[in-house]
Amino acid sequence: MRERRRHGGGDVRCGPPPRKKVPKSPRWSRAVVATAVSGAVALFALGFTFYVKWSLETSVLTFHPSPLIYPPNSSSPAVTPQLFWGSYRPQVYFGMKTRSPRSVVTGLMWITQSQFPALRHTCEQSDGLARYGWLLHDGVNFGIQEIRDKGYTLTTEFVKRPGGLHGGDWSWRFRVTPQASAPAGQLVSLLFYVATDGQGTLQPHLDQKGRLSHVTGTSEELGKFTMRFPKPEGGGGHVSYNHLSTACPGLHVLTDVVQRSLRDSFVHPVSVGDSAGRRQYLGLDTYRPPPSPPGAASHPSNSQLVIHQVTFQVPFQVEVLFESDSFLQRPGPLSGNALSELLQSHRGRMEERFRSIFKLETKGFTPEQVAFAQAALSNMLGGMGHFYGSSLVQSQHNAEPVPYPAAPLFTAVPSRSFFPRGFLWDEGFHLLLIARWDASLAWQSLGHWLDLMNADGWIPREQILGQEARSKVPDEFVVQRNENANPPTLFLALRQLLSKETISPEELAFLRRAFPRLNTWYTWFNVTQAGSLPNTFRWRGRDKDPLRFLNPKTLTSGLDDYPRASHPSDDERHVDLFCWMALASKVMADISEILGEDGTRYSESRRTMTDNVLLDRLHWSETLSAYSDYGNHTQSAVLEWEKPQPLPGQDPRGLPPPRLIRRVKKPPKLQFVGSFGYVSLFPFLLQILSPDSPRLGRLLDQLHDADKVWTPYGLRSLSKSSPLYMKHNTEHDGPYWRGPIWINMNYLAVRALHGYAHLEGPYRERAASLYRELRENLLTNLYREYKDTGFLWEQYNDKTGQGQGTFPFTGWSSLIVLIMAEEY
Repeated sequence: MRERRRHGGGDVRCGPPPRKKVPKSPRWSRAVVATAVSGAVALFALGFTFYVKWSLETSVLTFHPSPLIYPPNSSSPAVTPQLFWGSYRPQVYFGMKTRSPRSVVTGLMWITQSQFPALRHTCEQSDGLARYGWLLHDGVNFGIQEIRDKGYTLTTEFVKRPGGLHGGDWSWRFRVTPQASAPAGQLVSLLFYVATDGQGTLQPHLDQKGRLSHVTGTSEELGKFTMRFPKPEGGGGHVSYNHLSTACPGLHVLTDVVQRSLRDSFVHPVSVGDSAGRRQYLGLDTYRPPPSPPGAASHPSNSQLVIHQVTFQVPFQVEVLFESDSFLQRPGPLSGNALSELLQSHRGRMEERFRSIFKLETKGFTPEQVAFAQAALSNMLGGMGHFYGSSLVQSQHNAEPVPYPAAPLFTAVPSRSFFPRGFLWDEGFHLLLIARWDASLAWQSLGHWLDLMNADGWIPREQILGQEARSKVPDEFVVQRNENANPPTLFLALRQLLSKETISPEELAFLRRAFPRLNTWYTWFNVTQAGSLPNTFRWRGRDKDPLRFLNPKTLTSGLDDYPRASHPSDDERHVDLFCWMALASKVMADISEILGEDGTRYSESRRTMTDNVLLDRLHWSETLSAYSDYGNHTQSAVLEWEKPQPLPGQDPRGLPPPRLIRRVKKPPKLQFVGSFGYVSLFPFLLQILSPDSPRLGRLLDQLHDADKVWTPYGLRSLSKSSPLYMKHNTEHDGPYWRGPIWINMNYLAVRALHGYAHLEGPYRERAASLYRELRENLLTNLYREYKDTGFLWEQYNDKTGQGQGTFPFTGWSSLIVLIMAEEY
């Protein structure tokens, strides 16, 4: 009990003092507080909304957070001097540059001074050259190319000599010789140029006769340099000279600048037999820019261009020398005998190395066939380019396309004339051959591609970097969308690079740097390309126009118009993508083991996806007796002409023209797609099938069926019995992967047959027999077509074996070298 105290006259209970009375807040102040709180919440919500929107819009542009495999200085002359200069401009007939963001570029143009003179510069199929391409190119030190124009042959040679701090020196030699059937007195002009790309300086120097003798220059990565033009040899004793020094709007318009600078007001002395005379020719004069559109703002040209033109009568020879000012102990000019000796030395080393790696002579090939293989390899290596720039990309969160962060790319290109840029799924095949020749080049390309990955794990599948590359691409193909994949063929290259017995410390370090990116890429495929059922996969990015296409294309699969489900839907599952992911799982499990990382995720996926019971359940079609895609499909779709009918009283002349549209005569349903071809063979092509699987036996039977995919020239892409065999997809969209023979798929088929022929199983002898026959068919046809046409081709006709499509196609068609060497 609390103690009571007596205070005055009465008792007072102990306890807390009485509370003071607090006046009540007015109602208006509570309203202000409530308004302020609600306003703050609204502002926060608005800000958060904007942040989420901004985050979604910029996620496609956010590079992967792991350190770059190849940092920006990795291509500098201080780090890789031997690779700094190269023929890294595959889009032109002859040109060199450095592996720099804004390189000084050098190159060749030429003109046949005939009745209809034509300027040659960028590789164009429309030029009608009988042949052009590298005869020898080792990828690093030198290259020898032959170009057959109308009436004469132009041979281009280059060789590099290391020294100094900026990549050393190089020299060119050009020989122009008449062909047997050519008329006498041919007049040809060679135009050698050097141009800056927005930085650096060039200064032309003239001799006493006004001839351009040399150009001095500077740039960020080259320092000071000199490009010399020694006097040529031959030409009937007469040489005419022209030159031009001007500002240039950009490297993508070099040809236009030269064309707008040529005048036919010059004359050259000629002699034919005992007669002599003078002949008019096109020569460089003054650049006259095209008129600007009314009201257009003028933009100053920030690039310089200097061109040296020499005009001769065939035959003749000329050299061009580049000398780095930091090369202080130069033994003498790289010209004349010194140039010949260095070229011969590199040539001998390449031929010896080629013999030791591919051993074609021991397999019975003739010297002419060996030269064909050397040319195929050389064109792959000579088709490697260095590009720098930004892709144009778009996600579902971007209202308009946006530029991807600028980055470099060192890659081989499929075709110098038609596809002179990087393609993701092509490069995996390219690297199979490049890695066999020079693994360091393959690792470099592989690292550059992986460094283009964004934070989500997406790599733009077509790399259109820089103005020169952009100028060669139709607008409809420029924008890359981040939901679209491409076959992860880089895992093919990785599997080959890792197949040797030991991994070097440099390669191990590469794998450690690459592993976070490979993991993210693998995850991206499993998330964005997943099907509606577990362990199924579906290519995103199929065409969605229900009227235009007989069968909507799937460009993202790499197989373009190969028949898929007639009506794209979320229920589709694609057997080729399933097999690509099985391969990816295996390679990721192997890399994890090499690095000592936890690879449980990949090993489990590998076990699941190589389970042939699962594969059969998801993709085996008893009706087709083969593996197949599954989806919402009907075979009863045709293209028919729709002719608009005029309304009563309407003038029929105002109607739109008839159009070819798709008519569906029987509704689609969920089922297997009834087309036999490359997609049906994927479990065999990537060797997912067990060697004792009865499905393998049935596929081998169909493989050798002439009514299906077998031909005397290789495996056709689609069975003759398929409803879409050689069918147009639109009025102007002819068959592409609907019958023609493609060498990348045939390489996989030959490789798989070779593999199954060396594994115990009931089909071993059958696989060995088919291997020998298919290999011989491919070798015979490609060599014959090369001799007849001078080119490797994009595809081959399944009825005649003739090359067709793009030429020269020295990307994956060059895999014929590995088939010859039996290197799988």
